[in-house]
Amino acid sequence: MLKSLSEALEARGFDTLTPVQEAVSAEELINEDLLVSAQTGSGKTVGFGIAIAPTLLGDKDRMPRAGTPMALVVAPTRELAFQVMQELRWLYERTGAVVTSCVGGMDVRQERRSLERGAHIVVGTPGRLCDHIRRGALDLSDIRAVVLDEADEMLDLGFREDLEFILDSAPKERRTLLFSATVSPVIAKLAETYQRDAKRINTMSKSKQHSDITYSALRVGHSDSDNAIFNLLRFHDGESAIVFANTRSQVNHLTARLSNRGLSVVSLSGELSQSERTHALQAMRDGRARVCVATDVAARGIDLPNLNLVIHADLPTNTESLLHRSGRTGRAGRKGISALIIPPKVVKKAERLLKWAKITAEWGNPPSADEIIKNDEERLLNDPNWTKGVPEANAEFAQKLLDKHGAEAVAAMLVDMYQSRHGAPEELQTIEEKAPRDFKEFGPSRWFSLSVGRNDRAEPRWLLPMLLRATNLEKAAIGAIRVQDKETFLEVAEASANALLSDMGEATELEDGIRMTALDSAPDLPQGPRKGPGGPRGGGAKGGFNKREGGFKKREGGFKDRGPRREARDDFDRPARKAEEKPARTPAPREARSDDRNFDAPKPAKRDKPKERYDAKPAKPADKPKTDDKPKFKKNASDPSKSFKKDGKGKPRGKPAAGGKPSAGGKFDKPKTGGAKFSKGKPPARGSKSAPPRGGNEPPRRRKS
Repeated sequence: MLKSLSEALEARGFDTLTPVQEAVSAEELINEDLLVSAQTGSGKTVGFGIAIAPTLLGDKDRMPRAGTPMALVVAPTRELAFQVMQELRWLYERTGAVVTSCVGGMDVRQERRSLERGAHIVVGTPGRLCDHIRRGALDLSDIRAVVLDEADEMLDLGFREDLEFILDSAPKERRTLLFSATVSPVIAKLAETYQRDAKRINTMSKSKQHSDITYSALRVGHSDSDNAIFNLLRFHDGESAIVFANTRSQVNHLTARLSNRGLSVVSLSGELSQSERTHALQAMRDGRARVCVATDVAARGIDLPNLNLVIHADLPTNTESLLHRSGRTGRAGRKGISALIIPPKVVKKAERLLKWAKITAEWGNPPSADEIIKNDEERLLNDPNWTKGVPEANAEFAQKLLDKHGAEAVAAMLVDMYQSRHGAPEELQTIEEKAPRDFKEFGPSRWFSLSVGRNDRAEPRWLLPMLLRATNLEKAAIGAIRVQDKETFLEVAEASANALLSDMGEATELEDGIRMTALDSAPDLPQGPRKGPGGPRGGGAKGGFNKREGGFKKREGGFKDRGPRREARDDFDRPARKAEEKPARTPAPREARSDDRNFDAPKPAKRDKPKERYDAKPAKPADKPKTDDKPKFKKNASDPSKSFKKDGKGKPRGKPAAGGKPSAGGKFDKPKTGGAKFSKGKPPARGSKSAPPRGGNEPPRRRKS
């Protein structure tokens, strides 16, 4: 390892290297392409920073003057790109390297000016890098190494075409280092296309889970998820935590709920601008915020210092998301807790998710209110400030407080002030696993018979209330109720059956003519599903099932429209057809239906139809004799299809119609409308014989009184 990098690591507090850092910095892999799979939080950023150092520096300890970029690092998200830039800056600080970023959502002009001034290492997201390359602002002609960090995540986000464009724009003699949590077939194809005999490095352990992370599966009630999250944060008071949700709306909801309870909360989701996301992460790093509510956008590569708790408010969609979410804690040798909030409806899903991820979780309940209060008391008693002693500046005033109020009042006030800075814990529902039901035998009993059955639409749901009304039996004394076609068998506890017989006798009438008879022995009931005309459940017609009146009936061939229920549907219940309605069909002779016919014989030609059948015109009807009592008609010159009635002098009557033409006598022809005749002047009054009928589009008229 180069001396400048070793000094930077020592100054940062690195005593030993992680397994992935040792693997990628081996001397035999200095000029090789690498395909690396490493556990989250294992120090991959420092690892590929060490791996590309010999390619960029060679034997020198200082970088030359900044010009065109020498190394390119591609990250899937903005936050991860900024984090990689910060890590590489302190790692290459003693070499004089200039590290800049090209990230979506930031000022393009400022990034372009930084590239024009010169940079040794460029870190960016795929979309913004492609934009700078197409515009000529980013020159990749001198690139010696390209690093694809979280390559599987970039492919999942749809950056495959952008990655191929970036790699095609870089020189072919470069080094290509590909870091991915999983090596899928798509990753393997990408490595085969753009890498040269890449060396495979896998430091992930398949046999055991992350040793620095403790997984907890917490059962909660249907409406207690938010309260359980708050109690969990209260129990781990003073520690940084991140709460993951699946949607932006859930992030906003949890942020509001936790903020209203007095917690310092920031949110992180895709709907925020880059400056807002940067400020949120910086607030977590500075300690101004203690809880971050985020979507999976923050699950990849984000390193928050002293993050001890990860809460999954919503279950992740796959095992990779679960591992990357949980990997925000337990980093660089620190311990952490990953807690899953599990309502009853997602218990099975959580079990499958943990099984597929090969994670063993501790199942339990969230901290209760009593546990939180007890933990607060222990935290107050063991506060390290008690060992510092009383400051001289406050000693005089502290003595005044004790003299005036007494030690007990001062201590009570201290406890009250301590509790006021924290929200009161929530009372949660008690979640217990349901034990299997213990079915006990009914005991000695006696059987009775009821004179109603399935044919009378008897059902236990109305037989049981009737028995309780008509007898002195209790509900616990009634056992099985077996409904048959014509009768129903009833099981009654022996003690209650004896009292029933003494009161009612061997046979008695209950309600509506239903008789109850005692049996000497248990009935011989059929085993298995009941068979009947309506199938296993019975009660229906042949070939289907019946509903009540007004319902529908399913029969062979389809559904029948709604209508009254018919009692008989079978063919043998219908009256026989009369012989004269349809004569019996005489079967063809056996010789005509035999199979020894000559099928190869030519078919007879079709008979030509006579042409007169199609060409002949229909004969005109005979002219009817003219009579003098019928009116004479005359065709209008403008419309020959219309004819008009003449008066006694042979002239047309009435006023002209719209668009009509005057006749030869100077008068207008009026078309015949078939309505009533009107005389000159006002129309006749309603009710008279000559008045037009009501109807049509004419509005009704009201008579004047």
